[in-house]
Amino acid sequence: MLLEITDLAVEVDEKEILSDIDLYIDEGETHVLLGPNGSGKSTLFMSILGFPKYNITRGEIIFKGEDITHLGTTERVKMGIGVSFQNPPAIRGVKLMDLLKIEHHEDVKEELSPEMTEQASKLKFDERFLERDVNLGFSGGEVKRSEILQLLAQKPDFIMFDEPDSGVDIENVELLAEEINTLLDKDKKPGLRKNSGLLITHLGYILNFVTADTAHVLMDGRIACSGNPDEILEDVRKEGFKGCVECCKLIH
Repeated sequence: MLLEITDLAVEVDEKEILSDIDLYIDEGETHVLLGPNGSGKSTLFMSILGFPKYNITRGEIIFKGEDITHLGTTERVKMGIGVSFQNPPAIRGVKLMDLLKIEHHEDVKEELSPEMTEQASKLKFDERFLERDVNLGFSGGEVKRSEILQLLAQKPDFIMFDEPDSGVDIENVELLAEEINTLLDKDKKPGLRKNSGLLITHLGYILNFVTADTAHVLMDGRIACSGNPDEILEDVRKEGFKGCVECCKLIH
């Protein structure tokens, strides 16, 4: 199992946001996390990343067989965890090209490698654009593509995508999905896939282009149900997340 989260409870500013979270993602699997705004989806991401604001009060996070529950963010990233943020900040004075070189373990003083130049071209970034400060003045689609390009440079084993389909047009969603599939080894046979992923999506539009193995619905800080992504998404589209609440009442 690549990622094991057991009995996780998380507080933010002394308020419990997540409780009793159990989540298991094996090597080569892609999971999707659904839920209404404020249900705790982003909190789960930040807790997996180890952001200090998110205080783990119970449970554990195991990654590649190691307990990372109280490990720092830098150490987790070095172990192979990557993330595409929904609204990353602009970084004045840092060129996108230089950041890509650092993430790809290249010499900042040298030219960008042919591999990364090709990846940038696929995401419609030319050299002039790469000379711009990270996310400064970027459009919504450019920010999303920049996040994916940085992940392609980083090459993590486990990747989290925070609403990659929000605020972008159909052309950008298809382009992003193509590279997300590359990151998740979707071009390989299932038995040969090594990279795993967890996608947050509110409406599920990205799932028209990226195949998930399992879906989870997060409600009020707890995983309400897990199962077939197509079936769960269809139920959510028909009944809304309030249907998940009624379903949970019947189960419990």
